[in-house]
Amino acid sequence: MTAIDLTDKTYKEFITSSSVVIVDMWAEWCGPCKQLSPIISSIATDYPQVKVGKVNVDDYPEIGKDNNIMSIPTILVFKDGKLVKTIVGAFPKTQLINQMSEYL
Repeated sequence: MTAIDLTDKTYKEFITSSSVVIVDMWAEWCGPCKQLSPIISSIATDYPQVKVGKVNVDDYPEIGKDNNIMSIPTILVFKDGKLVKTIVGAFPKTQLINQMSEYL
């Protein structure tokens, strides 16, 4: 499975899944976001039971505003449609997995 590019039309339905959902908030100009991108893709592959999506906050600023995104990259973790964890910053894959381990 790969990370799905989300839009203002697909975001709300995507996060209300009964499974665990991870959403990467990013922007094209953001260096740390670019470093995190292959890690997010590998999480989508390694954990097929988890839905993984990406939101470009420049293209969809309302999604960022609705989620109080103050800096990027920010990873949002949802379970049963509820936000359960927010991770701000770029981390190596092992650290990121450790921060989300209780939901994977």
